[in-house]
Amino acid sequence: MAYDWLKGIADRYDAVVIGSGLGGLTGANVLAKCGHKVLLLEHHYQLGGLATWFTRKGGHIFDISLHGFPVGMVKSIRKYWNQDIADSIVQLKGIRFINPQFQVDTTFDRADFSRHLIETFRVAPDTVERFFTDLRAMNFYDNSTETTGEMFDRYFPGRDDVKRFLMEPIAYANGSTLEDPAITYGIVFSNFMSKGVFTFRGGSDVLIRKMAEELKKNGVEVRKHVIVEKVLTDEVDGTKRVTGVVANGRTILCDSVLSNSNIKNTVLRLAGEENFSPDFVALTKAVRINSSSCQVYLGIRKGETLPHIGDLVFTSDAKIFSSAELVDLHTSSRTFSMYYPDTRPDSTRYTVVCSLNATYSDWNNLSDGQYQQEKERLIEESITVLERFIPDVRVKIDWKEAATPRTIEYYTKHWAGTSFGTKFEGLKISMNLPAQLSGLYHAGSVGIIMSGWLGTINYGVIVSNQMDKFLHQKKRATAAPLAVQ
Repeated sequence: MAYDWLKGIADRYDAVVIGSGLGGLTGANVLAKCGHKVLLLEHHYQLGGLATWFTRKGGHIFDISLHGFPVGMVKSIRKYWNQDIADSIVQLKGIRFINPQFQVDTTFDRADFSRHLIETFRVAPDTVERFFTDLRAMNFYDNSTETTGEMFDRYFPGRDDVKRFLMEPIAYANGSTLEDPAITYGIVFSNFMSKGVFTFRGGSDVLIRKMAEELKKNGVEVRKHVIVEKVLTDEVDGTKRVTGVVANGRTILCDSVLSNSNIKNTVLRLAGEENFSPDFVALTKAVRINSSSCQVYLGIRKGETLPHIGDLVFTSDAKIFSSAELVDLHTSSRTFSMYYPDTRPDSTRYTVVCSLNATYSDWNNLSDGQYQQEKERLIEESITVLERFIPDVRVKIDWKEAATPRTIEYYTKHWAGTSFGTKFEGLKISMNLPAQLSGLYHAGSVGIIMSGWLGTINYGVIVSNQMDKFLHQKKRATAAPLAVQ
């Protein structure tokens, strides 16, 4: 008999959260602290979405993907989680760029970037100051059609090297391209330039464990191994509303649903086209999916050490930066995330995670044999590049494997295996969801701004506050005495 992963749950909740990415986890936590009865459902055996980890033979612990976020994460974690988690956020100071155009070591903050632009790239100081000041003034609601590429050409015409220096790390962080709106680059870049790049010391396993403990303390019911198949609805006085979900074949009643699934999954699969206007469905179908990524995980044998070559190493053999080259199946552009023992203070182990941006269709169209060959190629090429910095690294590796967009699709159910959600137009669909179907909300990666660890956490807060208002209004309406006839 199969184990019942929903054993003991209640028949009804104020809110059901679908998915445990950082947006879903944070939304569940905020709703619980507001006094609501919350059930969080995750289909995987781990919480965290792409902010998670896995273990392998030999004692290896690997963090998924490439993690780095602005200093604003400290405030968000402290306010919406707890001080203990916030205290483990630390700055990465060893950021390196190595490519045919330049080699730069930086702390990745405004002062150091300005110094390099002026001293290394010989850009006029007043141009550098104007660039940073103008980007800092960009507003989320600005009505501008300028692309990121056009913006770079306006400030730094003919300077492909400067474009690469400014663009490459953001493209790795959230899938930005030169064709995306300039605002989506400017706001994210300015956030990083405030204080630099930060990460969570201790690893994703420690982070998610602490978040799970906080959820439990605040009364959230958390269940893993549970796949939500359908959002249930009915219609009252011409208004469609959420009434529950079907999960693992079981009906669970609720007043609201927060979907941390991809916005296209949420509308077109979980809720269903029949619950939305034809125009809304058409707009949802037109939302473009963002790019995906590959990772190569390298475990270093116990007792072996690695020299400190930087925390993040952006390396490429491409002559100039190209958004198309970055996601090409045979891209030479990759980033090494180096995990030294001080990254996990309770460990003496070293691991390396190599990240490459990718396109889902390149990997999904391969036969099984081709797929395995391409994964082996990824591993071999990544080790060969790493040998440029650590010549004897190959003999120290005792575990190696690769993940692709197909891997991400399997473990996260993301539409087309995207690592970065949707393009910017997905945000409007996400925000307008409850106006189409009362009680249905979404928090996930929609647009470059609402992406990455900080973006998804903050979006989870925004949406859960909207849900709190909705639920309190619903409770007041239900509790109001009938008018005297």
